[in-house]
Amino acid sequence: MSFATSSSPQLSTSGRAVSGLSTANLSMHYGNRQVLDRVDLPPLNAGTVTALIGPNAAGKSTLLRGIAGLHKTSGQVLLDGVELNRLPQVERAQRIVYLPQSLPERTRLCAFEAVLSAAMAGHRGAGFAPGRPSPAVLDNVEQVLVDLDLTSLADRPIDALSGGQRQLVGLAQALVRQPKVLLLDEPTSALDLYHQCQVVEAITRATRERQLITLVVVHDINLALGFSQQVVVLHHGRLAAAGPALEVINEHLLRDVYGVDGSLEQVRGRPLVMVDGRLPLHSALG
Repeated sequence: MSFATSSSPQLSTSGRAVSGLSTANLSMHYGNRQVLDRVDLPPLNAGTVTALIGPNAAGKSTLLRGIAGLHKTSGQVLLDGVELNRLPQVERAQRIVYLPQSLPERTRLCAFEAVLSAAMAGHRGAGFAPGRPSPAVLDNVEQVLVDLDLTSLADRPIDALSGGQRQLVGLAQALVRQPKVLLLDEPTSALDLYHQCQVVEAITRATRERQLITLVVVHDINLALGFSQQVVVLHHGRLAAAGPALEVINEHLLRDVYGVDGSLEQVRGRPLVMVDGRLPLHSALG
């Protein structure tokens, strides 16, 4: 098998470079336990949000970390035809930013300083000279704060912010690095409904305006239905389904993957998963 390099993008059967983010036969082990088993993600395109869903311990967070290069994997991770596993981690990190599930740590740094630190970190590498940030870096920080409606909080210490505000600062730290791919691990899990909406709206807007490829781990299927263009479903470390949410999420998937008796209904013109109850445990594990 031949592998693409950063100077030699993979070509489709038509001879054109493959666009988007995809994986081929992506596998990963923790010791003797296989966590990901030959996951083939279809191409995820710029300007779209994909929800990564599935039961607990399905491998969702591990898949994000594998794509980001934070876990050693076998198989391929392709971005616009470039095989990322062949790139140095520094170069890979310039294209892909991973935001973990935990909120930004409490610190006396103000929001502006936290975002500026992330911007400076994103410029490290060949030719990086420590010191005062350039006007271009400062302009980038200011624009991200404006885009996420954080300018009024710029001089507030991180440890004085609410959970939703801290999550937005974490998102700003990711966006200021100007990635092509944004990987978010349950960015709304610790938030109330208001701040869930605030963060989801910010993710959706940034993805569209910056033409990002955004992959988000979400436990709430109804939340995923509300903001994602497509879903990827993992089950026991394998790809169970992928595609438009309304085509993928149905009573068969709810039964076979989640082990519940449910259906997809329309409520006030919007899709909503309705669950009647759980099935016997052996049904969910089959």
